[in-house]
Amino acid sequence: MTQKQRYNYIIDYFSKHNPNAASELHYENAYQLLVAVILSAQCTDKRVNMVTPAFFKQYPTAQQLQKASIEDIYNLIHSVSYPNNKSKHLQGMARVLVEDFGGIVPDTIEELQKMPGVGRKTANVIASVIFNKPAMAVDTHVFRVSERIGLVKNAKTPLETEKQLIKYFSPEIIPLAHHWLILHGRYVCLARKPKCEECGITTACKHYQLTMDN
Repeated sequence: MTQKQRYNYIIDYFSKHNPNAASELHYENAYQLLVAVILSAQCTDKRVNMVTPAFFKQYPTAQQLQKASIEDIYNLIHSVSYPNNKSKHLQGMARVLVEDFGGIVPDTIEELQKMPGVGRKTANVIASVIFNKPAMAVDTHVFRVSERIGLVKNAKTPLETEKQLIKYFSPEIIPLAHHWLILHGRYVCLARKPKCEECGITTACKHYQLTMDN
């Protein structure tokens, strides 16, 4: 199977079986998704969704979050991973968002990354989910799954993975493909023991074919 055939197979399968793939984080606007994605770093969406209702009730806007103390933020998010760093990032993000962008979440990768706690992955998520831009966010699931399936070859960093994926996925597919790979990695192509018996893309999976050959 050529690389192009593998991509076409993956696109065809998920277009039929998960045509409306979307983020599992709960949010109502760009500000809320930005907070949720910052909180989700090395943490489950399920845990983040447990924390954010009270957080958004206390700080419904960036202007209000900007005025919050690190301690008050920490008390609301202490159950997520790395709450100390994330408390500082959230306060800093709100400050820059208000002072530099008038409280309006920017739509470019470059501007998004000017805010504390917003790396390339987070910026890509916002650009893709909120603004429907062809930005491929590479988290641990995407990094692992794309290599295992064979969509990516010898990528050493998330950026290398991103560049290979956007080379083959068309711009209009990229926002969906990001969620396809995340959800597949979260529920089927697990890190320690992938559920190959439940997988619908084994025909196109390099890992599965190598396993069968051995």
